[in-house]
Amino acid sequence: MKNVTKFLLLFLTGIILNGTLYSQIKGEKEMDEMWGDDQVKTDALKEGKGKLFDEGNYGMFIHWGLFSNLGGIWEDKTYYGIGEWIMNPRVANIPPKEYMETAKNFNPVDFDAKKIAKLAKDAGMKYIIITSKHHEGFAMFDSKVSDFDIVDATPFARDPMNELADACHELGLGFGFYYSHNQDWTAPGGGNGPSVDENGNETSFKDYFYNKCKPQVKEICSNYGEIDFVWFDTPGDMPKEYVVELADMVRELQPNAMMCSRVGYGMGDYASKGDMEVPTQNIPGLWETADTNNDSWSYAWYDNNFKSPKMILSRLIETVGRGGTYLFNVGPDSKGAIPEIGIEFLEESGTWLKKYPQVVYAAGPSPWGHKLPWGDVTTKDKSLFLSVFDWPTDGKLYLPGLENEIESVVLLKGNTSVPITYTKEKDWLVFNTPYEAPEALISVIEVKLKNKAEDVVVNSPIGVYPNSDTVLLSEFSEVRNAEEKSIKWMEKFGEWKHVNQVSNWEANGTVTWEVNVQNPGYYYLELCYSGEGRLVWKTVTDEGVMVQNQQAATEKYIFYNMGILEFKTPGKHTITVSLVEGDKETSSLKSLALKPIH
Repeated sequence: MKNVTKFLLLFLTGIILNGTLYSQIKGEKEMDEMWGDDQVKTDALKEGKGKLFDEGNYGMFIHWGLFSNLGGIWEDKTYYGIGEWIMNPRVANIPPKEYMETAKNFNPVDFDAKKIAKLAKDAGMKYIIITSKHHEGFAMFDSKVSDFDIVDATPFARDPMNELADACHELGLGFGFYYSHNQDWTAPGGGNGPSVDENGNETSFKDYFYNKCKPQVKEICSNYGEIDFVWFDTPGDMPKEYVVELADMVRELQPNAMMCSRVGYGMGDYASKGDMEVPTQNIPGLWETADTNNDSWSYAWYDNNFKSPKMILSRLIETVGRGGTYLFNVGPDSKGAIPEIGIEFLEESGTWLKKYPQVVYAAGPSPWGHKLPWGDVTTKDKSLFLSVFDWPTDGKLYLPGLENEIESVVLLKGNTSVPITYTKEKDWLVFNTPYEAPEALISVIEVKLKNKAEDVVVNSPIGVYPNSDTVLLSEFSEVRNAEEKSIKWMEKFGEWKHVNQVSNWEANGTVTWEVNVQNPGYYYLELCYSGEGRLVWKTVTDEGVMVQNQQAATEKYIFYNMGILEFKTPGKHTITVSLVEGDKETSSLKSLALKPIH
């Protein structure tokens, strides 16, 4: 690829899925070591067992377990946050024996494997990965290793994993299992589990590994036909020799199964990035991001904050545009049914995908390396697919820096297309578009090139658009005498927020963006930051235009209006922000926004 190298930086290691609490216990370096090295995509892997993952780009994740029966409630109290952690001491702190007793009341009579598999297929997903055993230690399959499973410990007395595997194979979907290989909160010797057995004897992790973990992984790799994924999670401080032994066994029993990097110690086939986080810049290699349809991964009775069809599609397209695969989670309830709102939204987004499959499947990343103000770009063969999330109402869609020759430009309308005209204004393409969006969710423009899209040349810094708000993120800036880094925090329990920001300012600290201004004129300037007290920020352009103002600060990242910034000429410019007054350690700058004034 000949893309601008500044947009091909590696994304920082993400947060663990449902193992996020390790960041509260361990340091950053230890957290990173839990995942092992990101796996570099190879042609052999893409053409072999990685083909489904690499070309499908979209899968269903299912978090379902004994925790689903509680739905976020213990002893008549609601615990808000990720429901699958309700047993943990940091949530309801349920003793293992009491928790295990709840299995007697778990009877998911509404579970319908064929309905769930059909939903995944109708939603446009290419495979399903489901929790066979989460950190609670409860097996959602018929295990001969432990009676703490859905067949032996519940009145349901069926193996839903067998039913779902059959349903996926029948519909031509890939299938795989999640398995928590280190953490087990009810098994003696398991990670964060009891240290003694039922007889009071001391147990070790070795006991857990050979008595439960490895035999159960052997079961899921032996009893459900050919599977496509074994998705391990939160290796923590699990000794390397056990991870290697487990991975070797999986590769022997299921040679075509992909393992994500969360198996640990670099033993995975692809990298699993941060939870609930769509990367902001392109990442090379074979990787996924895991997201969920509302706030909790597992079912919680109060959680109806479902992502809309448009949000599902936009996050899917943004992930593919960054070069990755999108793993989207649903959480069946205590009866085994997926909440109806989640079903409706997935079906609606799936209807759109059936009309525009070329945007996602076997599609490549955006040559711009990042999301654009109006949407995003994916590539395939000789085509650029411009997915427009926010349709311009003035009949103009702008695209900066494309140097390749264009063969045609059409507006896609399902199976038909309508040619649209365009002009070249210096290094900007200006497409003449209808005033109304042709699609209610996301509209698509196909730009067909005379050469392959993988050879696209984009020669432009981030564009400042005349009809869209432009947000400049700190990770695309040059930082001097200050610290730029990724930070994360929990708001509700286990629901992580991530941001790249600049803090720890020295006296002459600066953040500078290079931009390409399409239309000179006036723009409202806003800064997004957090901090304490009142802060004074100064913003200066290379043309000598300065805006300086004082605004309040809070612990939340909020956009504050600083004033009006003028660009006197079109073309390339720099914008530099510095902190003039305020606490230089706690003042944290996330981004800058430019809003055209009409």
